[in-house]
Amino acid sequence: MALHTNVGLGDFILMEKITMEEFVKNLKLRHEARQIYTYIGDVCVSVNPYTTLDIYGMDMVNQYKGREIFERPPHIFAIADAAYKSMRRNGKDTCIVISGESGSGKTEASKVIMRYIAKVTNVAQQDDIERVKDVLLQSNDILEAFGNAQTNRNDNSSRFGKYMDINFDFKGDPIGGHINNYLLEKSRVVQQQDGERNFHAFYQLLQGAPEAELKKLHLSRNLSEFNYVNQTTKGKSDPSSRRQDYTRVVAALKRLGFPQEATDSVWKVLASVLHLGNLQFEAKENEGTEIVDKKALSKLGSLLEVPSLQDLEESLTSRVIAAHGDVVRKLHNVDDARRARDAFAKALYDRLFTWIVAQVNSAIDPST
Repeated sequence: MALHTNVGLGDFILMEKITMEEFVKNLKLRHEARQIYTYIGDVCVSVNPYTTLDIYGMDMVNQYKGREIFERPPHIFAIADAAYKSMRRNGKDTCIVISGESGSGKTEASKVIMRYIAKVTNVAQQDDIERVKDVLLQSNDILEAFGNAQTNRNDNSSRFGKYMDINFDFKGDPIGGHINNYLLEKSRVVQQQDGERNFHAFYQLLQGAPEAELKKLHLSRNLSEFNYVNQTTKGKSDPSSRRQDYTRVVAALKRLGFPQEATDSVWKVLASVLHLGNLQFEAKENEGTEIVDKKALSKLGSLLEVPSLQDLEESLTSRVIAAHGDVVRKLHNVDDARRARDAFAKALYDRLFTWIVAQVNSAIDPST
Protein backbone atom coordinates (compact mmCIF):
# COMPACT_ATOMS: atom_id res chain seq x y z
CA MET A 1 0.00 0.00 0.00
CA ALA A 2 0.99 3.65 -0.41
CA LEU A 3 2.51 4.20 3.03
CA HIS A 4 5.31 6.55 1.95
CA THR A 5 3.75 9.68 3.37
CA ASN A 6 3.46 11.41 6.71
CA VAL A 7 0.48 13.58 5.80
CA GLY A 8 -2.91 11.90 5.81
CA LEU A 9 -3.46 8.59 4.06
CA GLY A 10 -1.83 7.93 0.72
CA ASP A 11 -4.45 5.31 -0.13
CA PHE A 12 -8.13 5.64 0.72
CA ILE A 13 -8.35 1.85 1.07
CA LEU A 14 -6.60 2.31 4.43
CA MET A 15 -9.44 4.45 5.80
CA GLU A 16 -11.04 2.97 8.89
CA LYS A 17 -14.24 4.97 8.55
CA ILE A 18 -15.41 5.46 4.96
CA THR A 19 -17.60 8.54 4.76
CA MET A 20 -17.67 11.49 2.39
CA GLU A 21 -16.66 13.79 5.23
CA GLU A 22 -13.56 11.72 6.07
CA PHE A 23 -12.75 11.33 2.37
CA VAL A 24 -12.78 15.08 1.74
CA LYS A 25 -10.94 15.76 5.01
CA ASN A 26 -8.07 13.51 3.93
CA LEU A 27 -7.93 15.13 0.48
CA LYS A 28 -7.88 18.59 2.06
CA LEU A 29 -5.14 17.62 4.50
CA ARG A 30 -2.92 16.31 1.74
CA HIS A 31 -3.71 19.20 -0.61
CA GLU A 32 -2.64 21.73 2.01
CA ALA A 33 0.67 19.85 2.29
CA ARG A 34 1.08 20.04 -1.52
CA GLN A 35 0.51 16.28 -1.85
CA ILE A 36 -2.04 16.42 -4.62
CA TYR A 37 -2.18 12.70 -5.49
CA THR A 38 -3.95 10.02 -3.46
CA TYR A 39 -4.72 6.43 -4.45
CA ILE A 40 -7.89 4.38 -4.23
CA GLY A 41 -6.19 1.08 -4.96
CA ASP A 42 -4.81 1.47 -8.48
CA VAL A 43 -6.92 4.57 -9.16
CA CYS A 44 -5.23 7.92 -8.65
CA VAL A 45 -7.24 10.89 -7.33
CA SER A 46 -5.71 14.24 -8.27
CA VAL A 47 -6.59 17.65 -6.82
CA ASN A 48 -5.67 20.70 -8.88
CA PRO A 49 -3.17 22.77 -6.83
CA TYR A 50 -3.72 25.88 -8.99
CA THR A 51 -0.02 26.60 -8.73
CA THR A 52 3.20 25.24 -10.21
CA LEU A 53 4.75 22.36 -8.27
CA ASP A 54 8.27 21.04 -8.76
CA ILE A 55 7.24 17.39 -8.87
CA TYR A 56 7.64 16.53 -12.56
CA GLY A 57 11.38 16.89 -13.12
CA MET A 58 13.84 14.22 -14.25
CA ASP A 59 14.70 13.32 -10.64
CA MET A 60 11.04 12.39 -10.06
CA VAL A 61 10.95 10.45 -13.33
CA ASN A 62 13.90 8.36 -12.15
CA GLN A 63 12.17 7.64 -8.83
CA TYR A 64 9.16 6.09 -10.56
CA LYS A 65 10.70 4.54 -13.66
CA GLY A 66 10.41 0.76 -13.52
CA ARG A 67 9.00 0.75 -9.96
CA GLU A 68 5.79 -0.93 -8.87
CA ILE A 69 2.86 1.39 -8.27
CA PHE A 70 2.90 1.21 -4.46
CA GLU A 71 6.69 1.40 -3.98
CA ARG A 72 6.69 5.19 -4.05
CA PRO A 73 4.28 7.90 -2.79
CA PRO A 74 1.16 8.45 -4.94
CA HIS A 75 1.96 10.17 -8.23
CA ILE A 76 0.61 10.26 -11.77
CA PHE A 77 4.02 9.04 -12.92
CA ALA A 78 3.29 5.75 -11.13
CA ILE A 79 0.04 5.35 -13.10
CA ALA A 80 1.80 6.13 -16.39
CA ASP A 81 4.62 3.70 -15.61
CA ALA A 82 2.20 0.94 -14.56
CA ALA A 83 0.27 1.26 -17.84
CA TYR A 84 3.52 1.31 -19.84
CA LYS A 85 4.94 -1.75 -18.05
CA SER A 86 1.65 -3.66 -18.44
CA MET A 87 1.73 -3.03 -22.18
CA ARG A 88 5.30 -4.26 -22.51
CA ARG A 89 4.91 -7.29 -20.22
CA ASN A 90 1.63 -8.54 -21.65
CA GLY A 91 2.00 -7.36 -25.23
CA LYS A 92 -1.51 -5.91 -25.11
CA ASP A 93 -3.00 -2.44 -25.41
CA THR A 94 -3.47 -0.52 -22.17
CA CYS A 95 -5.58 2.56 -21.55
CA ILE A 96 -5.50 5.42 -19.03
CA VAL A 97 -8.88 7.09 -18.49
CA ILE A 98 -8.72 10.68 -17.23
CA SER A 99 -12.02 12.06 -15.98
CA GLY A 100 -13.15 14.97 -13.83
CA GLU A 101 -15.07 18.22 -13.84
CA SER A 102 -13.96 21.37 -15.64
CA GLY A 103 -10.80 22.79 -14.10
CA SER A 104 -9.81 19.60 -12.32
CA GLY A 105 -6.61 19.21 -14.35
CA LYS A 106 -7.45 16.65 -17.04
CA THR A 107 -5.59 18.48 -19.82
CA GLU A 108 -2.47 18.92 -17.68
CA ALA A 109 -2.62 15.29 -16.54
CA SER A 110 -2.62 14.05 -20.14
CA LYS A 111 0.38 16.26 -20.95
CA VAL A 112 2.26 15.04 -17.85
CA ILE A 113 1.69 11.41 -18.89
CA MET A 114 2.91 12.11 -22.43
CA ARG A 115 6.02 13.87 -21.12
CA TYR A 116 6.75 10.94 -18.80
CA ILE A 117 6.45 8.41 -21.64
CA ALA A 118 8.72 10.61 -23.74
CA LYS A 119 11.38 10.68 -21.00
CA VAL A 120 11.47 6.95 -20.21
CA THR A 121 11.57 5.70 -23.82
CA ASN A 122 14.18 5.67 -26.60
CA VAL A 123 17.18 4.99 -24.39
CA ALA A 124 19.19 4.43 -27.58
CA GLN A 125 18.46 8.02 -28.64
CA GLN A 126 17.34 7.12 -32.18
CA ASP A 127 16.61 10.24 -34.21
CA ASP A 128 13.36 8.94 -35.74
CA ILE A 129 11.97 8.02 -32.30
CA GLU A 130 12.94 11.45 -30.95
CA ARG A 131 11.11 13.06 -33.86
CA VAL A 132 7.94 11.11 -33.10
CA LYS A 133 8.08 12.04 -29.41
CA ASP A 134 8.62 15.68 -30.29
CA VAL A 135 5.70 15.67 -32.74
CA LEU A 136 3.39 14.04 -30.17
CA LEU A 137 4.23 16.72 -27.60
CA GLN A 138 4.03 19.58 -30.13
CA SER A 139 0.55 18.48 -31.18
CA ASN A 140 -0.72 19.55 -27.74
CA ASP A 141 0.12 23.20 -28.44
CA ILE A 142 -1.90 23.17 -31.66
CA LEU A 143 -4.94 21.36 -30.25
CA GLU A 144 -5.02 23.61 -27.19
CA ALA A 145 -4.90 26.76 -29.31
CA PHE A 146 -7.85 25.77 -31.48
CA GLY A 147 -9.79 23.56 -29.08
CA ASN A 148 -9.36 25.20 -25.67
CA ALA A 149 -10.82 28.39 -24.19
CA GLN A 150 -11.00 30.38 -20.99
CA THR A 151 -14.10 29.68 -18.93
CA ASN A 152 -15.28 30.98 -15.58
CA ARG A 153 -13.74 27.95 -13.89
CA ASN A 154 -10.67 27.25 -15.98
CA ASP A 155 -8.26 29.41 -17.98
CA ASN A 156 -7.40 26.54 -20.32
CA SER A 157 -10.53 24.43 -20.60
CA SER A 158 -10.73 21.79 -23.33
CA ARG A 159 -13.92 22.47 -25.27
CA PHE A 160 -13.82 19.19 -27.18
CA GLY A 161 -13.49 15.50 -26.42
CA LYS A 162 -10.29 13.71 -27.27
CA TYR A 163 -9.15 10.09 -27.41
CA MET A 164 -5.46 9.69 -28.18
CA ASP A 165 -3.62 6.53 -29.18
CA ILE A 166 0.15 6.26 -28.88
CA ASN A 167 1.67 3.44 -30.94
CA PHE A 168 4.82 1.63 -29.76
CA ASP A 169 7.23 -0.75 -31.44
CA PHE A 170 8.35 -4.12 -30.02
CA LYS A 171 11.05 -2.37 -27.96
CA GLY A 172 8.48 -0.12 -26.28
CA ASP A 173 9.49 3.06 -28.11
CA PRO A 174 6.76 5.37 -29.48
CA ILE A 175 6.51 5.29 -33.26
CA GLY A 176 3.35 7.35 -33.82
CA GLY A 177 -0.20 7.95 -32.70
CA HIS A 178 -3.71 8.94 -33.62
CA ILE A 179 -6.19 11.47 -32.22
CA ASN A 180 -9.96 11.13 -32.35
CA ASN A 181 -11.80 14.37 -31.64
CA TYR A 182 -15.50 14.77 -30.99
CA LEU A 183 -18.11 17.23 -29.72
CA LEU A 184 -16.29 20.49 -30.38
CA GLU A 185 -18.22 23.30 -28.67
CA LYS A 186 -19.01 25.18 -31.89
CA SER A 187 -21.48 27.55 -30.21
CA ARG A 188 -18.55 29.24 -28.43
CA VAL A 189 -17.37 30.63 -31.76
CA VAL A 190 -20.33 33.01 -31.99
CA GLN A 191 -21.42 33.42 -28.36
CA GLN A 192 -19.80 33.08 -24.94
CA GLN A 193 -21.21 33.23 -21.45
CA ASP A 194 -20.50 36.30 -19.36
CA GLY A 195 -16.90 36.21 -18.17
CA GLU A 196 -15.82 33.57 -20.70
CA ARG A 197 -13.86 33.86 -23.91
CA ASN A 198 -13.68 32.42 -27.40
CA PHE A 199 -11.09 29.83 -28.44
CA HIS A 200 -7.48 30.79 -27.68
CA ALA A 201 -6.49 30.92 -31.36
CA PHE A 202 -8.51 34.09 -32.02
CA TYR A 203 -6.68 36.06 -29.32
CA GLN A 204 -3.32 34.59 -30.28
CA LEU A 205 -3.87 35.84 -33.82
CA LEU A 206 -5.14 39.30 -32.88
CA GLN A 207 -2.69 40.00 -30.06
CA GLY A 208 0.27 37.84 -31.05
CA ALA A 209 0.67 37.96 -34.84
CA PRO A 210 3.07 40.46 -36.47
CA GLU A 211 1.59 43.71 -37.74
CA ALA A 212 2.28 42.70 -41.35
CA GLU A 213 0.24 39.52 -40.90
CA LEU A 214 -2.67 41.42 -39.36
CA LYS A 215 -2.62 43.96 -42.19
CA LYS A 216 -2.72 41.15 -44.74
CA LEU A 217 -5.77 39.68 -42.97
CA HIS A 218 -7.50 43.09 -42.58
CA LEU A 219 -7.35 42.82 -38.78
CA SER A 220 -6.35 45.05 -35.88
CA ARG A 221 -5.27 44.32 -32.32
CA ASN A 222 -8.35 46.00 -30.88
CA LEU A 223 -10.57 43.17 -29.63
CA SER A 224 -13.54 45.51 -29.26
CA GLU A 225 -13.77 45.79 -33.06
CA PHE A 226 -14.79 42.14 -33.50
CA ASN A 227 -18.18 40.93 -32.29
CA TYR A 228 -17.15 37.33 -31.75
CA VAL A 229 -14.40 38.24 -29.25
CA ASN A 230 -15.69 41.42 -27.58
CA GLN A 231 -18.59 39.90 -25.66
CA THR A 232 -16.85 40.07 -22.28
CA THR A 233 -14.57 42.57 -20.61
CA LYS A 234 -13.37 40.04 -18.06
CA GLY A 235 -10.58 37.53 -18.42
CA LYS A 236 -6.89 37.65 -19.10
CA SER A 237 -5.58 39.73 -21.96
CA ASP A 238 -1.79 39.78 -21.82
CA PRO A 239 -0.41 40.71 -25.27
CA SER A 240 3.11 39.49 -24.41
CA SER A 241 1.74 36.09 -23.41
CA ARG A 242 -0.34 35.95 -26.61
CA ARG A 243 2.75 36.68 -28.70
CA GLN A 244 4.56 33.77 -27.05
CA ASP A 245 1.55 31.51 -27.61
CA TYR A 246 1.28 32.55 -31.27
CA THR A 247 5.00 31.93 -31.84
CA ARG A 248 4.76 28.53 -30.16
CA VAL A 249 1.76 27.49 -32.28
CA VAL A 250 3.44 28.63 -35.52
CA ALA A 251 6.57 26.67 -34.54
CA ALA A 252 4.46 23.60 -33.75
CA LEU A 253 2.67 23.82 -37.11
CA LYS A 254 6.03 23.98 -38.86
CA ARG A 255 7.42 21.11 -36.78
CA LEU A 256 4.45 18.93 -37.71
CA GLY A 257 5.08 19.54 -41.39
CA PHE A 258 2.35 22.06 -42.21
CA PRO A 259 3.37 23.82 -45.44
CA GLN A 260 3.52 27.62 -45.23
CA GLU A 261 0.53 27.84 -47.55
CA ALA A 262 -1.49 25.63 -45.20
CA THR A 263 -0.48 27.70 -42.17
CA ASP A 264 -1.48 30.89 -44.00
CA SER A 265 -4.85 29.30 -44.82
CA VAL A 266 -5.44 28.49 -41.14
CA TRP A 267 -5.05 32.16 -40.17
CA LYS A 268 -7.13 33.22 -43.18
CA VAL A 269 -10.04 31.06 -42.05
CA LEU A 270 -9.76 32.42 -38.49
CA ALA A 271 -9.79 35.98 -39.84
CA SER A 272 -12.77 35.13 -42.04
CA VAL A 273 -14.73 33.99 -38.99
CA LEU A 274 -13.93 37.25 -37.23
CA HIS A 275 -15.06 39.31 -40.23
CA LEU A 276 -18.21 37.20 -40.54
CA GLY A 277 -19.17 38.22 -37.03
CA ASN A 278 -19.00 41.88 -38.03
CA LEU A 279 -21.51 41.59 -40.88
CA GLN A 280 -24.72 43.48 -40.12
CA PHE A 281 -27.98 43.17 -42.02
CA GLU A 282 -30.90 45.50 -42.70
CA ALA A 283 -34.23 44.94 -44.38
CA LYS A 284 -34.74 46.11 -47.96
CA GLU A 285 -37.71 48.28 -48.84
CA ASN A 286 -39.55 45.52 -50.69
CA GLU A 287 -38.41 42.18 -49.28
CA GLY A 288 -35.26 40.43 -48.23
CA THR A 289 -32.15 41.85 -46.56
CA GLU A 290 -28.83 43.33 -47.54
CA ILE A 291 -25.44 43.64 -45.87
CA VAL A 292 -24.88 47.12 -44.46
CA ASP A 293 -21.08 47.40 -44.60
CA LYS A 294 -19.85 46.48 -48.07
CA LYS A 295 -16.22 46.96 -46.95
CA ALA A 296 -16.60 44.15 -44.41
CA LEU A 297 -18.11 41.98 -47.14
CA SER A 298 -15.21 42.82 -49.44
CA LYS A 299 -12.68 41.79 -46.77
CA LEU A 300 -14.51 38.51 -46.25
CA GLY A 301 -14.64 37.81 -49.98
CA SER A 302 -10.92 38.50 -50.30
CA LEU A 303 -10.01 36.08 -47.49
CA LEU A 304 -12.35 33.33 -48.70
CA GLU A 305 -11.20 33.94 -52.28
CA VAL A 306 -14.76 34.39 -53.54
CA PRO A 307 -14.52 36.33 -56.81
CA SER A 308 -18.12 37.61 -56.85
CA LEU A 309 -19.22 39.71 -53.89
CA GLN A 310 -22.77 39.56 -55.22
CA ASP A 311 -22.76 35.76 -55.02
CA LEU A 312 -21.31 35.94 -51.51
CA GLU A 313 -23.99 38.39 -50.35
CA GLU A 314 -26.75 36.29 -51.91
CA SER A 315 -25.49 33.19 -50.12
CA LEU A 316 -25.65 35.05 -46.80
CA THR A 317 -29.05 36.69 -47.32
CA SER A 318 -30.98 33.81 -48.89
CA ARG A 319 -31.16 30.06 -49.10
CA VAL A 320 -31.93 27.61 -51.87
CA ILE A 321 -34.74 25.10 -51.42
CA ALA A 322 -35.00 22.09 -53.75
CA ALA A 323 -38.27 20.16 -53.78
CA HIS A 324 -39.84 17.87 -56.39
CA GLY A 325 -37.29 18.85 -58.99
CA ASP A 326 -37.86 22.59 -58.53
CA VAL A 327 -35.24 24.94 -57.11
CA VAL A 328 -36.45 28.03 -55.28
CA ARG A 329 -34.40 30.80 -53.68
CA LYS A 330 -35.99 32.04 -50.44
CA LEU A 331 -34.91 35.43 -49.12
CA HIS A 332 -33.93 35.77 -45.46
CA ASN A 333 -35.34 38.34 -43.09
CA VAL A 334 -32.82 40.05 -40.79
CA ASP A 335 -33.08 37.44 -38.01
CA ASP A 336 -32.72 34.57 -40.46
CA ALA A 337 -29.67 36.24 -42.02
CA ARG A 338 -28.01 36.60 -38.61
CA ARG A 339 -28.67 32.96 -37.80
CA ALA A 340 -27.31 31.90 -41.19
CA ARG A 341 -24.19 34.03 -40.64
CA ASP A 342 -23.56 32.43 -37.24
CA ALA A 343 -24.21 28.94 -38.59
CA PHE A 344 -21.71 29.57 -41.39
CA ALA A 345 -19.10 30.80 -38.87
CA LYS A 346 -19.57 27.73 -36.66
CA ALA A 347 -19.37 25.34 -39.62
CA LEU A 348 -16.26 27.09 -40.93
CA TYR A 349 -14.46 26.80 -37.59
CA ASP A 350 -15.59 23.21 -37.06
CA ARG A 351 -14.24 22.16 -40.44
CA LEU A 352 -11.00 24.03 -39.79
CA PHE A 353 -10.54 22.21 -36.47
CA THR A 354 -11.36 18.81 -38.02
CA TRP A 355 -8.89 19.49 -40.83
CA ILE A 356 -6.16 20.50 -38.34
CA VAL A 357 -6.67 17.26 -36.38
CA ALA A 358 -6.46 15.29 -39.63
CA GLN A 359 -3.19 17.03 -40.51
CA VAL A 360 -1.80 16.31 -37.04
CA ASN A 361 -2.78 12.66 -37.46
CA SER A 362 -1.03 12.46 -40.80
CA ALA A 363 2.13 13.78 -39.10
CA ILE A 364 2.05 11.26 -36.23
CA ASP A 365 0.57 8.27 -38.09
CA PRO A 366 3.17 5.45 -37.94
CA SER A 367 2.14 4.24 -41.40
CA THR A 368 3.22 7.51 -43.08
